[in-house]
Amino acid sequence: MAKVITSTTNSTIKSIVLLQEKSKERRKKERFVVEGFKEIKLAIEANFQIVDLLFCPEIFPESKLNELGIIEKISFIQITKQVYKKIAYRGSTEGILAILKTKKNDLNSLKFTTKNPLVLVAEAPEKPGNIGALLRTADAAKLNAVLIANPKTDLYNPNIIRSSVGCLFSVPIATGTTQTIIDYLKKKNIAIYSAILQKSIPYQTCDFTKPSAIVVGTEATGLSETWRTESTKNIHIPMQGKIDSLNVSVAAGILIFEAKRQRNFNL
Repeated sequence: MAKVITSTTNSTIKSIVLLQEKSKERRKKERFVVEGFKEIKLAIEANFQIVDLLFCPEIFPESKLNELGIIEKISFIQITKQVYKKIAYRGSTEGILAILKTKKNDLNSLKFTTKNPLVLVAEAPEKPGNIGALLRTADAAKLNAVLIANPKTDLYNPNIIRSSVGCLFSVPIATGTTQTIIDYLKKKNIAIYSAILQKSIPYQTCDFTKPSAIVVGTEATGLSETWRTESTKNIHIPMQGKIDSLNVSVAAGILIFEAKRQRNFNL
């Protein structure tokens, strides 16, 4: 039988609010919050451990919990609509929310299922919306991994989860410093193609059919000098208008799907 919480001042509810709002709290507790049936299901499929699952029966029928396929060993908490509104982060209401354990997301935990991986590297992305968009693109292309170099925000920020539509869980992801990621790619014999304007060649002239990493930087500062000197090739997208840059997620999408085209949309 599910536990019932009817008060917005309940300690569990206060803890959830802190997890939603504070990166420090997420790191300290090694917990984060996921809203929405689809996102929770993706997290379960990615072997994230659920600590608690809260649902509002006025919005989300209890019978639908069976569709998650995790009825056993899960602590269910039934909450009122008022309590749900207190802890819900998203504007759209689904009535279900889960507290999950974070993962370390270290490079050594990555295991490629192919000898010819295609990965995306993003250096120092700050905006959660951009990170979410990159993850959605990576999922659409079924990339083997997304690597975040020098991350400026924690991966379990609710805005990243929301903007990625759960793709945080569907794509293998790891973080590290710029140098550790470069060392990792070289150790794995993965060619590095850095999106840089200076001393670069048009992206469509490159051969992405072998193990490849496509590297993008921020719109404000681009990639650091280390990538310029350590990459296999520096590449750019020819621009025909008056500006010389694209949104990072748009640029990444163009480069990734050119690589996929060359691979006949296989990995």
